[in-house]
Amino acid sequence: MNGVSSKNKFFYGDNLNALLFLLHSGYKEKINLIYIDPPFSTNSYFVNKEQEQAYQDSLVGGEFIEFLRERIIIMRELLSPKGSIYLHLDNKMAFNMKIIMDEVFGEENCNAFITRKKCSTKNYTKNIYGNISDYIMFYSKTSKYTWHRPFTPWEYDQMIKQYPCIDRKTGKRYKKVPIHAPGIRNGETGKMWHDMMPPKGKHWQYTPEKLDALDKAGEIYWSPNGNPRRKVFCNPDKGVPIQDIWLNCRDSINQTDKTTGYLTEKNLSMLKMIVEASSNKGDIVMDCFAGSGTTLAAAFETGRNWIGVDNSIKSLKAVIKRFTEGLNIYGDYVNKPKYTQIDIGITSKCKFKVYSDNMQTHNARNLVFPTYN
Repeated sequence: MNGVSSKNKFFYGDNLNALLFLLHSGYKEKINLIYIDPPFSTNSYFVNKEQEQAYQDSLVGGEFIEFLRERIIIMRELLSPKGSIYLHLDNKMAFNMKIIMDEVFGEENCNAFITRKKCSTKNYTKNIYGNISDYIMFYSKTSKYTWHRPFTPWEYDQMIKQYPCIDRKTGKRYKKVPIHAPGIRNGETGKMWHDMMPPKGKHWQYTPEKLDALDKAGEIYWSPNGNPRRKVFCNPDKGVPIQDIWLNCRDSINQTDKTTGYLTEKNLSMLKMIVEASSNKGDIVMDCFAGSGTTLAAAFETGRNWIGVDNSIKSLKAVIKRFTEGLNIYGDYVNKPKYTQIDIGITSKCKFKVYSDNMQTHNARNLVFPTYN
């Protein structure tokens, strides 16, 4: 591989070797988005539905933290100045790794600590709360990072509740909010407007000149007793901005869902939202704990290029299957499905090469695998 290439690539082997290889092969500050869902330090072995070992999660405690820390340091070098990284963990290591992420990226570059509902309600006989959440840390390399705010469509009842008023002139729904804020100001926002001063201990949110412009535009509501409030109009086409609690991003829960069958496969819609929020079309998206390749599929479907890395042969097979055969109905663990549905979907135009780590040096060599179409 000579210099940076826009072709999609999958590295089969140790991701530390792959990261170092990329760093010294023209990818320094060239990757725009990294999402990683590493093992959760469970000290367990994971098997697939056929009881074949998919991967092992044997690192725990400080050994796990150091394993991840040295890789995150290199990932930061690979990120472009406008790049971002999402680290997905559960409560076992998320809070330990928050300290490491603050150290590597700077606490000021932590843009969100997201709580995700990962599964349906659990009914335990133990005296504990059901564990249905995990966490995603969103960091950027600098304060000037790529960001396209994601929205979810409005529900009509929710819109009426939040925007209960209707403007007589335009027919648009709006809510009334104060035009003052806490704190005394001695500048323009602390002066008189419309023969009134801000309430005691507060100041206007805008200068009198700006308030006049809002009033002229019909964006100030005057109560019967002369109390001004700002009209904030609803834009039903835009939707509701996504917050930092994600309730609708659960992983496969229905036996009719289509998946690769890989353990711990993540929600494709969630990954597409992350990719679209933190990168642009044509950018490079990387997942160096690629697993089933959901991040890679999300990048491809949204017009990005991708780099995947994993040391599990089951991961490699899942990624090849995803981009050559498509996804299968999930089925169940007891009975074999009576039929198999193949979704060719995205498979026909995605080309990628597979590279193998020789596990001895920081070099990679091209395998005999062909370019997959």
